[in-house]
Amino acid sequence: MNPRTTGTIAVFGATGQQGGAVVDALLDHKARVRALVRDPRSDRAQALAARGVELAAVRADDPASVATALAAVEGFSFMTPEANSLQEVEAEIRIGTTLIDAAVEAGVPHVVFNSVFGADRERGVPHHDSKHSIEEYLRKSGLRASMVRATAFMENFASVLAPSLEHGEIVLRLPLPEDVALKMISVRDVGRVAAALLLDTAEAPGGVIELVGDELTGPQIAAAFGARAGLPARYEALPLSVLPSDLDKVMFQEFAKAAEYPSDPAVVRSIEPATLDLAEWIRATNWTAPADVAVS
Repeated sequence: MNPRTTGTIAVFGATGQQGGAVVDALLDHKARVRALVRDPRSDRAQALAARGVELAAVRADDPASVATALAAVEGFSFMTPEANSLQEVEAEIRIGTTLIDAAVEAGVPHVVFNSVFGADRERGVPHHDSKHSIEEYLRKSGLRASMVRATAFMENFASVLAPSLEHGEIVLRLPLPEDVALKMISVRDVGRVAAALLLDTAEAPGGVIELVGDELTGPQIAAAFGARAGLPARYEALPLSVLPSDLDKVMFQEFAKAAEYPSDPAVVRSIEPATLDLAEWIRATNWTAPADVAVS
């Protein structure tokens, strides 16, 4: 990918997971990156500086500081903290609108917002509703804008959704019916797609791209991990009642509903041909089976 945008790209959220992936992808293409951070002295900010990233101190409640940090940039990538309650929804929307207002004041040529799959439909899920509001505000701002809507992260299978090894068998348990396909994307590819848009080597159709790298049912996901481990695998669909909070229950209900909406991974691959499917992500992350719980 040869960048057509050669000026500085600003990234808000650069010390986080998604923003960090955007920075990684931009640096891979030798782009000049300015990270908008709360504390330039933090370890994560200093790690970015060590890689050649320019640091700009901003306050999310101070539009002037953000507008100053966005001066003369050619692109701006931002994501907002995930809202888990009504109060956090309101706070997330305030941050989003502040960033958009600052981009308008600075005359940023192109803004890319890391949103979430389904944000075009208000659905009663806090972090969907907040991003829906931010998307709408961005559309009305007059800025050239692109929305990248992420689905479930494959990285969850390395942590909260990790399969187990039980009596020599890979076991995956999710509160998702076994005939429902989960839409997934790797965080790495969220960054790569956003970078392609920011560098003007690709465009999002209609200003929106829904990020789906793979779409598999629970049994298919389990089989992918079993194939990697060279072991038999099985899937167990759990009831929503096992989840610790109402928010978690609503989120998994949304994962199930998302399967009803069509998606086309080919659109993502037209922008980033090396987009990982789940089997490729498993290999790329060098996933290995955990210790067998049957072994004392």
